[in-house]
Amino acid sequence: MKKIRIGIAGYGNLGRGVELAIRQNEDMELAGIFTRRDPAGVKPATEGVQVYRMDQAKDMADQIDVMILCGGSATDLPKQTPEMAKYFHVIDSFDTHANIPQHFDAVDAACRENGHVGLISVGWDPGLFSLNRLYAESILPNGKTYTFWGKGVSQGHSDAIRRVAGVKRGIQYTIPVEEAMDQVRQGNQPELTTRQKHLRECWIVAEEGADKAQIEHEIKTMPNYFDEYDTTVNFITEEEFDANHNKMPHGGFVMRSGMTGEGEKTHQMIEYSLKLESNPEFTSSVLVAYARALNRLAAEGATGCKTVFDIAPAYLSPLDGKELRAHML
Repeated sequence: MKKIRIGIAGYGNLGRGVELAIRQNEDMELAGIFTRRDPAGVKPATEGVQVYRMDQAKDMADQIDVMILCGGSATDLPKQTPEMAKYFHVIDSFDTHANIPQHFDAVDAACRENGHVGLISVGWDPGLFSLNRLYAESILPNGKTYTFWGKGVSQGHSDAIRRVAGVKRGIQYTIPVEEAMDQVRQGNQPELTTRQKHLRECWIVAEEGADKAQIEHEIKTMPNYFDEYDTTVNFITEEEFDANHNKMPHGGFVMRSGMTGEGEKTHQMIEYSLKLESNPEFTSSVLVAYARALNRLAAEGATGCKTVFDIAPAYLSPLDGKELRAHML
């Protein structure tokens, strides 16, 4: 069996997760890791794997079947994915929902110009949650869709609270409001405000002598982050922080409440949920499965940019059609 040769661009939490996920897929092998750091200081978990400078990637186009880009959505991927698409079939987890159309266009142009295929915004939201919203709204056209996130760590909000004066360490959890989800499950199709859907919970280690009341006020009134939410701020010791807040859990729910039948009086409920102990490790696993699909598309001669909406489910599996029909239908 010829293995799919995977390259990893970026070796943070997501890149390390991709490396470990490749180990679980017998039809894949890690061909190289590319980093903006000094390669000599990067120690991969996989024995024998070489680490290269990011600018060396273009010289290895004939040694990599799929390049998985593991940078951030704010500044890395908008530049890196179109650039890498000049040399490789590429996949990323770009998750700035509002900017997906323009990111798609940039990657699509680079792919078509160079005869490659790209796959963007792969993960769980966008990604698996996007698919479930599409399925649910297609099946129940008369209804209302709700997405709830959490309980889980929000990296952006955690970064925001760490920038508040007097905060030594901090983490923020997004928590769905159970009462709101129960209303949806009961078929009420409520109109929910931002405050009604999610809570924000902050855990803070304060600098010695810091004004905790001022820290709490600044967090709760922070525009675009906390001012529209019911937020609790908890102060703890560094020991408590290390013991209880050193993981990156996340998850959420996609719900579609719809009506069918004569007079549309029959309530139908679709609910999909994820409970993740490690957000980056799960996202990595999704990326690796879709890398297999991307490799198949490339083998068929596809070009241009794709999203999860364009990928046949069977392309994700290492099993062939006969095996899938026998065991999964």
